Amino acid sequence: MSADAITPVFVRLKLSLLRNGLRQSGGRKAAYIASAVVAVLFAALQLIGLIALRGHAHAESVVVLAVAVLGLGWAVMPLFFPSGDETLDPTRLVMLPLRPRPLVRALLAASLVGIGPLFTLCLLAGGVIAVARGGAAFAVGVVAVVLALLVCVALARAVAAANVRLLTSRKGRDLAVLSGLVIAVGAQVVNFGAQRIGASGLGELEPAGDVLQWVPPASALAAVHAVGEGAYGRALAQLALSAGALAVLLAVWSRHLTRLMTSPDGSTLPAAEPAVRERSSTGLARLLPAGRTGTVMERSLRYVWRDPKTKAAWVTSLAIGLIVPVFNAWQGTGSVYFACFAAGMLGIQMYNQFGQDSSAFWMVAMTISSTRDAYAELRARAYALLLITLPYAALVTVVTTAMLGDWPRLPEALGLSFALLGAMLATGAWTSARFPYSIPQEGYKNVAPGQTGLAWISIFGGMIGAALLCAPVIALTIWLNVSADGEDFAWLLLPVGTLYGAVLTAVGLRLAAPRTARRLPEILQAVSKG
Repeated sequence: MSADAITPVFVRLKLSLLRNGLRQSGGRKAAYIASAVVAVLFAALQLIGLIALRGHAHAESVVVLAVAVLGLGWAVMPLFFPSGDETLDPTRLVMLPLRPRPLVRALLAASLVGIGPLFTLCLLAGGVIAVARGGAAFAVGVVAVVLALLVCVALARAVAAANVRLLTSRKGRDLAVLSGLVIAVGAQVVNFGAQRIGASGLGELEPAGDVLQWVPPASALAAVHAVGEGAYGRALAQLALSAGALAVLLAVWSRHLTRLMTSPDGSTLPAAEPAVRERSSTGLARLLPAGRTGTVMERSLRYVWRDPKTKAAWVTSLAIGLIVPVFNAWQGTGSVYFACFAAGMLGIQMYNQFGQDSSAFWMVAMTISSTRDAYAELRARAYALLLITLPYAALVTVVTTAMLGDWPRLPEALGLSFALLGAMLATGAWTSARFPYSIPQEGYKNVAPGQTGLAWISIFGGMIGAALLCAPVIALTIWLNVSADGEDFAWLLLPVGTLYGAVLTAVGLRLAAPRTARRLPEILQAVSKG
């Protein structure tokens, strides 16, 4: 079957998938319409903003950078949102008698249907209007928009085809869960860049623009500006780069499609003989205490490494806890006390301790028959958390202090961090027993339906309680800083904060243990809803 014959079929197939998906439920239909409206409004604002840049001295740098970021977004989209488009999985077509080249053209045409391509088209059109000067530039702009749009779509398709085995596996779903980390880190990077631009102007983008104007798909929009300046040779080279990138991406995509449709996967190969291996204690287990404490600590640490939701929460907290103080210190506007952000982000992991077990909590509940058992369980979980948070909080504090050069305040910042960590461990243990909620294992939701109120009370109520518990140490820090002779005794905040945090943790675990033992049936019911 030729490309001309199958291309309309695939476009109609894409439209049918969208239409039938919206018919599944009213909630999905409302979510799609809401996301479409938001995307269109945002695209319209981007278009208006780019048009407003017309005639600005740095308009080219802004457009080039925006298109480069847009291309990066198209590249990573299939990795973090593999379920967003059913047609991203070409293995669904392996049983059809289709050749790779016509299939590539048909899928490329079908890929142009959707909210993403519409948003991209609006941004590219706004970029052309912002940088084009003269009729020749606008004529080249039409070609540039088509080239850049096709490069973006082909890039997404090539990445999806190259990683389709991963995206349809459990590891792929784990990777999708970690998309929150990319969003969190990206938001901080954008915030940092916006602050730099706000302080120094759009001229800060010139060095990046000079490099990215030779990187497809941004090179296509840079060619429009080059034509307006009369640099036809440079414009031709930049257009050739985008056209060459499109040809390479289509060839890579076609090659991966051929491999996917002709090579066997695990479902068509005979099952291998099971390997019999004697499982022995891991190195981690040998380093942990013996008995129940070591067992619970190992289980908690394995959750951090293996469970997608727990891993995502930890990685995000570790990244943000470092980015916020370091970025502020890098800009020269931070303070050593910003390092307490790391302790705060990691302390949140103590909240809803039993929810991460989900329905498997019944096995833990079977081992708890008294307040003493509950205390041992909570204490071991706190130890596992401290194994990571204590050295990490100290590392972030030292790095932030070194970047600011404010070494005299290092003991104060460490003392505050340890006191805050102890307060969050205490309140986290209590709220885990008082306000448990389930974490769904599938999808992107972190709270089961109907339990959102419990999650808000548990997390934000506990954080407010932790802040109040830290009030004495905060007051002592303020008093030592305003007192005339306070600097001579500021070093005392390190042992005081450490001891205070340890006492808070011990008291919090003692108070949470009897409540945990009494409410085991309620906790089991709450955490098993997901």
